[in-house]
Amino acid sequence: MSKILVTGGTGYIGSHTVVELHNAGYTPVIVDNLSNSNIKILDQIEKIIGVKPEFHQFDLCDVAKTTAFIEANPDITGIIHFAASKAVGESVVDPLKYYHNNFFSLINLLNSYREKPINFVFSSSCTVYGEPDVLPVTESAPVKKSTSPYGNTKQIAEEILEETANAYGNYNIVALRYFNPVGAHETALIGELPNGVPQNLLPFITQTAIGKREKLTVFGSDYDTPDGSCIRDYIHVVDLAKAHVAAIKLLEKGNPNGKFDVFNIGTGNGYSVLEAIKAFEKASGKPLNYEFGPRREGDVIQVWGDVTKSTKELGWKAQLGIDEMMSSAWAWEQYINENPLPLD
Repeated sequence: MSKILVTGGTGYIGSHTVVELHNAGYTPVIVDNLSNSNIKILDQIEKIIGVKPEFHQFDLCDVAKTTAFIEANPDITGIIHFAASKAVGESVVDPLKYYHNNFFSLINLLNSYREKPINFVFSSSCTVYGEPDVLPVTESAPVKKSTSPYGNTKQIAEEILEETANAYGNYNIVALRYFNPVGAHETALIGELPNGVPQNLLPFITQTAIGKREKLTVFGSDYDTPDGSCIRDYIHVVDLAKAHVAAIKLLEKGNPNGKFDVFNIGTGNGYSVLEAIKAFEKASGKPLNYEFGPRREGDVIQVWGDVTKSTKELGWKAQLGIDEMMSSAWAWEQYINENPLPLD
């Protein structure tokens, strides 16, 4: 079966996608610089699928190394590109890090395939919609000025990809605009493993529940939402991983929509931060110590997606609900508490 390059494949979404690619009969090959992931995740993946995936450690911002790798692996037929800096708050504080890492890696990959046919799945984000005028937001909604440098890199990357696909005949590209990935694999062997202080809600919830953190801060209590907290479309990471496999399959048979296309990847349901906390407390049986703090710069008030296009044209639909998201995240937190995965 086809060999698929997974950039950032030891990361949170990447590792789950490697598993689902293997389950679907593909041969995943990982490139990761381990700047925000753990080499031991390779062993965890092996425990799940029975084989250790091929792994190469280097930075895709390095032109020479990227070009040499692509030339040495002519049998790669598809790329799923996750490798990027991804924390909204950090991007506001350090925008140059985000513009450098997120653009150089993408452009180097595309340049390496100037003369070769390639199916390319890009890890995009619902942040491209900014603060939507209409909910649920569809793929035809206007792309608005981003509220963060991170979101801006996704917007510009999509423009780069669309213009590249239109200019050259060898690229077939899908950008998956996904919402808020949460949860962990059912085995509790892989999951979200943030370095330092978590940037996302759910690992902060689980770390608070298990005692690693004293309390959880809910950023903002006075938003124009039913309970005053932000609303997001949370999606189980395994469902998200399967969407990438579906995208590769679509590109392999030929996307009738052309050389570039976008899809929303979410559940179509919005949950507030407080609803997410309550769902976790129910799933885990653990009361959470949380307090309200000031609004966080760059946060969108509420967003959830219309996933009609993904269902009809990508042939994909989320199967796991909020209960599975919370219970699997809690199982993963308990696993890494008992089996620490220290960074090398």
